[in-house]
Amino acid sequence: MLLAFESSCDETSVAVVRDGVVLSNVVASQIRLHAEYGGVVPELATREHLRNLLPVAREALDLAGVAVDALQAIGATRGPGLPAALAAGYAAAQGFCAATGIPLFGVHHHEAHLYSPWISGKPPRADWEGF
Repeated sequence: MLLAFESSCDETSVAVVRDGVVLSNVVASQIRLHAEYGGVVPELATREHLRNLLPVAREALDLAGVAVDALQAIGATRGPGLPAALAAGYAAAQGFCAATGIPLFGVHHHEAHLYSPWISGKPPRADWEGF
C-alpha cells in the first residue's frame, strides 16, 4: 500500500496505490491561477502546493478508504521539475514519514512517465512483426 505525492509543476496530486491498482488519485488543479500569466509562475505554484498538500492527501486516503496505519511506503517526486514546487511536495512526504515511521522513496519524474504503461502489472504488447 503506497501513498504517492506529486508536485513537480503546478498540479498537486496524491494517490493511493495497492498492488499496482490506483485506489484514489486526487488532483488540485492550478490552471485558473496561472492562466492570466500565460504560463506557470513557480512562486505561485509552490504556495498552492503548500496550501493543497494536506487536504489532497486526506481526501486521497478517505476516497480509498485507507487508514494511515495500512500504508507500507510513501513515494514522492524528487525531480526533475520546478525546484521549489518539488521541495514543497518532498518535504511534506518527509514530514509524513517522520511522523509515521513509514519509509520514503524518491521518484524520478521522467522515469515514472516511462514506467506508467506497466501500472496495471501488464506491459504493453508490441507486435514488431511486419516492420
